[in-house]
Amino acid sequence: MAEAQIILSHSRESGIVAIASGEQYPWAHTALAESGFRRDDEGVYHLPADGTGTTVVDLVTCAKRHRTSVHTSSWRFIGDVARDLARHLPGQWHASVEIYSHPAWQEDLVPWIWDSGELGRALQSERIPYAATLTDMVQGTMLLFVERPGRQLDYLVGAFAPEGLEEGYGDPHAPRSVVVPPFADRAAQAVADRYLPSYEQAVHARRTAAIAAVLSGIRSEHDTWQTMVASGRYSDATPLSAAALGSATEEFLDHAWRRFLTVVDHAPTLIDRCRPASSPWPDDAATLSRLADAVIDAETLLDDVVQGSPLAPQERRARAWPATETWLTDGEIFLRQARVSAPHRRPALPVAAPVRPLAAARPAHRSH
Repeated sequence: MAEAQIILSHSRESGIVAIASGEQYPWAHTALAESGFRRDDEGVYHLPADGTGTTVVDLVTCAKRHRTSVHTSSWRFIGDVARDLARHLPGQWHASVEIYSHPAWQEDLVPWIWDSGELGRALQSERIPYAATLTDMVQGTMLLFVERPGRQLDYLVGAFAPEGLEEGYGDPHAPRSVVVPPFADRAAQAVADRYLPSYEQAVHARRTAAIAAVLSGIRSEHDTWQTMVASGRYSDATPLSAAALGSATEEFLDHAWRRFLTVVDHAPTLIDRCRPASSPWPDDAATLSRLADAVIDAETLLDDVVQGSPLAPQERRARAWPATETWLTDGEIFLRQARVSAPHRRPALPVAAPVRPLAAARPAHRSH
């Protein structure tokens, strides 16, 4: 494959559009500019409205001078397809084109995709020079929409890791991407009826697992610290001085607080979803209320710290530990409630969903 390529496709609104690709993609940019194409904010080149077929012929000739090959895609312009899909999805979704001209940009994308299916594998093994993102402007969910490699009709839809859970690469809780047809209404049905419910269930499971891991880690460190205090010795039996004990206690409390912030991030959403009255343990309601109050206390403390309020380390530790201790004591009750309160599947969309207005905002994208 040439070191620089120009991929041409057709947009119903813009006519002929072009995308540069390859390790030497700047050569393609030069050829496009010299041939009269104009680049938009998403990095897509457009043939001017007054352009003619001769301009395309000139582009091929110019591209050869710049060691760039020109290819015509058999796919519709991905921006059009993504925007059609966005209009058919429930809620307010915004579509934006993403360009990964250099292969390294695609490699940079891999760790951010939260997928255990075909999309994740394709990003690692197939060249994907462009894609589109679909962003839920209310919930913040961001999906990646790509042409399915090796096929001429189907597309793949997967998700980026949700905020606060960005370290999602290789995560066993990750949802599986879904294959969708080139028809916007049917594609929207597949996304709304199958993919988004599985995504929401995966987020719920991932948040629950993150809290469980944090509580387990803090509990283990707490047990170690208690053993050390009771014995007056380090784990290697070395005598522990009073000063060293105080230092070890401060270190434990500081580390516990930093880890507990994961609970502060994820617990509110999960607690709101819990319905103890309809669970096998209706008496858990009072405990969940105490846990919610503890999170509120921790959020207040965090706000004070972030806003720079004068707060001595000793005071911060004294305020942080009660909330952490409450969760260490009753965290298992929360976890059992969270595990039985996973979101259910959404009702199916009608075949022709109503058109929804697009939001004006657009997520940041990478195109050069």
